Parts: sequence; C-alpha cells; structure tokens
Amino acid sequence: MGRKILVIEDDAETADYLGRGLTQEGHLVEQVSNGQDGLYRATDSTFDLIILDRMVPVLDGLSVLRALRAAQIETPVLILSALASVGDRIEGLDCGSDDYLVKPFSFAELLARANALLRRSEARVAANPQLTVGDLVIDPMSRTVKRAGKKIDLKPREYLLLEYLARNEGRVVTRTMLLEQVWDYHFDPATNVIDVHVSRLRRKLEEGFERPLLHTVRGAGYVLEA
Repeated sequence: MGRKILVIEDDAETADYLGRGLTQEGHLVEQVSNGQDGLYRATDSTFDLIILDRMVPVLDGLSVLRALRAAQIETPVLILSALASVGDRIEGLDCGSDDYLVKPFSFAELLARANALLRRSEARVAANPQLTVGDLVIDPMSRTVKRAGKKIDLKPREYLLLEYLARNEGRVVTRTMLLEQVWDYHFDPATNVIDVHVSRLRRKLEEGFERPLLHTVRGAGYVLEA
C-alpha cells in the first residue's frame, strides 16, 4: 500500500527523479523546494516519511529536523546530503534523523532504506492498538480519528494532544504535563497555547454531538472521558 511521502529538495532534477520513482512505487509524493515550506507542510499535515536534503535554502535541513523533533513530530526522516564525512553523518543522526544517505545515490538503495524506515514505523505503531473513548476511536497507525463513525480532521498538534489525553483516559492531565509531553516545554511559559488548542480540539470533537468528551477541571487541567 502506498504511503504519503514529503520530499524537501531544492535541486529540481533530484526532486523530479525522486518524485517519479516513488510515485511509480505507488506512493503519494509531495515536494517542496525550501526548508521553511517543508517545515510548514510537515507540521500542517501527516506524512509517513520525510526525505530531507540537508542543504535546502531559507531554512537548512538540520534546522527543519530539530524543529520537527522539538514539536514531537516523530515522522521518520531520511536525510540526503553531499556532506559525506563521518562527523556530518553523526550530526544528522544526533539531530533526530532516522537514516542518512550520501549523494550521489542509487534510487534502489534509497527505496530500500525508505521501505525499512516505513516498516519500522508501522511496526512501532502496530504495537499501539486503537484507542477508544466512548464512541471516539483513534487509530495511531493512520492517525485517523472518528466519532460515531464520522471522521474528524485534526492538525498534527491537535492529534498529538488528543492521543495523549486518550492514553490517560479518565485521569486529569495538567497543563504542565501537556507542555512537557505534547509541546516539549519543560517550563510554563506565559502563553495560552494550550487553551487555544484544547478549545479547537473540543469544538472538533463535540460539534454535532450531545455528549461532551473533553472536560475542563477548574484549577487542575483537562480530562478526556465519555
């Protein structure tokens, strides 16, 4: 079954080569040519794999990678780079990439590495079965959410927030817990980011339904329960 792959590559010839090859393998490929657009797409949508050129313009590849991992986006990342030293490879892996392939490369090797990352990711998600809270069903493998059979479209951060709440069903989750586990902040900044995201998530979960699922516990935090 084809997977959704984001290619962040500024060299048009390489990007076209990757796009055509991966599409022929049955994958759905989206391409961007700079790091800023790549980071936006990677955080605004859900991909199964990201192929990232290390030396893209506007925002370099390692900066994109650090931002993704800081945002708790665990999508597998395969770095492509002409930087071939051992130190360069170690730096890429230390920043959070799952694999590092040096240019020039053969498409057969890239495909084998990509498939290995996809299999590893699928195996990890498969170890986490569907989460159910009342009539709400969350599928961690596909990151799809349905309530009473109706699909609910969530942005990546909203999904991470919901999954964390669902894994703590019936327990009060504090703001500090959400900041640390969903936003990777280990302090409490003067921000209403949690309130804004919880409000949006609640609206999406409960619009058109009589029974609320996401509850605010005044002075304590939030709890997801049927």
